[in-house]
Amino acid sequence: MFAEITYATRPGSERPNEDLVIAGPSWIVVLDGATAAAGADSGCVHDVAWLVGRLGGALAARLAAGDGASLAAVLESAIEQTWAAHGGACDLGNPDSPSATVALVRARAGVEYLVLGDSTVAFARADGTALAVSDDRLERLPGGRPYSLELVRRMRNAPGGFWVAGARPEAARQSVTGELDAREVRGVGVCTDGVTRLCDWYGWSWECLLDVLAGRGPEAVIGAVRELEAARGPARGKRHDDATAVWGRLPP
Repeated sequence: MFAEITYATRPGSERPNEDLVIAGPSWIVVLDGATAAAGADSGCVHDVAWLVGRLGGALAARLAAGDGASLAAVLESAIEQTWAAHGGACDLGNPDSPSATVALVRARAGVEYLVLGDSTVAFARADGTALAVSDDRLERLPGGRPYSLELVRRMRNAPGGFWVAGARPEAARQSVTGELDAREVRGVGVCTDGVTRLCDWYGWSWECLLDVLAGRGPEAVIGAVRELEAARGPARGKRHDDATAVWGRLPP
C-alpha cells in the first residue's frame, strides 16, 4: 500500500491532454496516448483520447479487483476488453490505429512494475540511489533518428521493433516487468516522456528528479521541464509534450 500518491499533468499544446493518471491505494496507472502523425489514416472511428480512457478504465477495474494476476496479464486482459469495445467499424489491423504507452506500479509484498513504451518508472531507494526502468526499444530502431513515418509504422508492435498498447493484446507480453523489495524503496516516480526530457535531454539525474518529486511535488517537476524547453528548446520533435508526473510515497 502507498502512504500517499500525488500527481500533476499538463498538456503540451492547445490540443487535449492525451495522458491519463488513475490510482488506487496500492496501484498507479499512467498512460500516454500516441498522437497520430499528420495526415495519417488510423482506420479507426475513435480518437486517441477514447483509447486512453477505455484502456485506463479497464486497467483500473482489474487492479482494484485485486485478483493477483501478473501486471502483464492485467494489461493483456485490459487490451482485449478495449479491442472488443471498438466494434466492427474500425480497421484494427491498421498500424496507425490508436495506441498508448503504459506504466504500472503495484505495491503489495513487493513493489511490482510494468513499462510498455517510452514512459518510465523510477524508484527512490532507501540508500539514496535511484533505479529508473524504461522501455528503450523506440530509441533503438534501425538507422537511427530521425525515423521516417514508414519505418515507425513498420516497426510498431513487430518483432525487432517496439511495442505499445493498442489493438494487439499480445503486446502486453513484451512489457518490461519486475519487482523490488518494498523495504528497499521509499517512493516511486512514474513519468511520461514529456517529463523524462529532464533526464534524457537536459542533464538531470534521476536522483535529482525524484528528490524534487518527493520534496516539491509533481507540479514542480513539470514546471522545470517547461522552463528548460523555453530556454533551450527541444532536442527533437515537439517543443512541448503532454507531461505527467506521479509520486507514490511508501510507508517507512
